[in-house]
Amino acid sequence: MFNRVQVKMSFPNLFILIIIAVSILSSCTSQQHAKPKPPDDKEQQSQEPTTLENWKIPIEIPEGEFYKIGGWLSDQEILYITNKEQTSNVYRYHMNKGKSELLYKSDVPIATLQVSPSKNYILIQSAPSTYEGKLTVISSHGEEKISASFAAHEIVYEWNSYNESEILVTSFSEDWTFQMKLINIETNETSDISLPQPFIKWLGREEIAFLNWDNTSPSLMAPLMIKELNAEVAETFLPDVLQFSIFRDLIVTMTVDESNQDLSVYSFYDQDKNSLSSFSIPHLSMFSGWLVPFYDFNGTTGQFITFKPVKSGDADAYSEGFELIAYNVVNGSTKMILDGLKNEPILLDPSGESALYGNQYEKLIDFSSKKIFELVKE
Repeated sequence: MFNRVQVKMSFPNLFILIIIAVSILSSCTSQQHAKPKPPDDKEQQSQEPTTLENWKIPIEIPEGEFYKIGGWLSDQEILYITNKEQTSNVYRYHMNKGKSELLYKSDVPIATLQVSPSKNYILIQSAPSTYEGKLTVISSHGEEKISASFAAHEIVYEWNSYNESEILVTSFSEDWTFQMKLINIETNETSDISLPQPFIKWLGREEIAFLNWDNTSPSLMAPLMIKELNAEVAETFLPDVLQFSIFRDLIVTMTVDESNQDLSVYSFYDQDKNSLSSFSIPHLSMFSGWLVPFYDFNGTTGQFITFKPVKSGDADAYSEGFELIAYNVVNGSTKMILDGLKNEPILLDPSGESALYGNQYEKLIDFSSKKIFELVKE
């Protein structure tokens, strides 16, 4: 939906579009990467294999054309989407068994899907038409729980990891005005909600956080605000933040080093807003500000992974590739996993031992062997 219509925009609307792009994509560069290494072709063992190299990959697609991988259902199971003409299917794939199980059939194209934090639910976003978005929630076994349609040019949503029955949905019109709704899976209800900004993160069961952008006077940074969902007043947590993310019981902020403008600072806070640790990496400049490389966090291991440019500079001219680094939020240690990679989306498995990687999550990084596997046959 996002790229089908060209829109003439004033400067404030252009600013909103930039913020939407940053929130959805996080970054959009492409650099040289390490060559993938093929997996070992071993026979399946009688017991559950403990090494990734025993997994049955690449995946053999049973029907249709591979579109993208959607995420992890467990340490050994992933979801993927296929397209056939104007329809889409969602499959569960077990890496050890090498079998695909059809979970959901859609008679309209599926844009993306997202697995809930507990892995009990799957949110599927489809696009019946250019100006309509549809969200369907199914169980991990394929049972449909709720479905809702929105008249929208673009949709963003945020799952409440502290109460998985709730999903906050923001729908944008063509002029980037927005409406917000709260979907409740358990009660099968959708209610209107009013909030000052469209991009909201859940900080608790009833607590939210957002960057308070001033659209009349665009800036590269904004105050990070925290409020109760139904409260009138929000309080300022940090005055100048470039971007932030919230994982369960962890707040991550990205700012610029005041003493060295060539560095980005990643700071970590617990749910009570207490400072835990921080580290700095070189940053790359863009037309809209600074590039924030893709990242993810695993709460079990306390490991935050991100792509690190080897030096600061202009993102459009940068060609040195990225290092994939792991930062331990608890003890502050940093280690490099691989270098010479592209800055592309990455998603840790529940154990933190491997990660989906690539614009379609079509590759798999094994952290122990430091190998990259192709998940789908070309």
